[in-house]
Amino acid sequence: MLEPQHPTRAALCPAQQDRGSGMRTRLGCLSHKTDSCSDFSAILLEKPSRALKRLTKEEATKWALSFDLLLSHKYGRAVFRAFLKTEFSDENLEFWIACEEYKKTRSASKLPSKANRIYQEFIDVQAPREVNIDFQTRELTKSNLSEATPNCFDQAQARVRSLMEKDSYPRFIRSKIYADVLSHTQRRPS
Repeated sequence: MLEPQHPTRAALCPAQQDRGSGMRTRLGCLSHKTDSCSDFSAILLEKPSRALKRLTKEEATKWALSFDLLLSHKYGRAVFRAFLKTEFSDENLEFWIACEEYKKTRSASKLPSKANRIYQEFIDVQAPREVNIDFQTRELTKSNLSEATPNCFDQAQARVRSLMEKDSYPRFIRSKIYADVLSHTQRRPS
């Protein structure tokens, strides 16, 4: 007779699947605390890309100085995205990036379709990658779609950005992923 498979088994870190560890260890990967699944940082760094090789310790260290410095750095966003995936909240950064790209749209005729796409993916109730915003912000954003402008997502974007800065960013700075990036970067020769 076959033993029934544990329902969360597929969601576990590969290293934790292979170990015959206890329930507490297995559930650690499912929690929203990144360091409970420290094997993820090994995945991020097992094949350092050319980008990571070019990243200096000074650049990566600056990410801890401000959230804006992290978001403005291409590799900073990539590492932060990897971290957010471990917390099951990467939709926040994806939404923020989508809004930034949306604001760069030059053709006014393309704004309504792009705005609807962003709304359907991130804002609408039961959206596939729904971000956590309050009812008033959701309703204001919905009404802004009637006349799509480059700024129609500003309030929702500001709320999501604030959530990331106050909640996810401090955990990212303390995370094993960030520590591993710092330890794998090179100091720029003097």
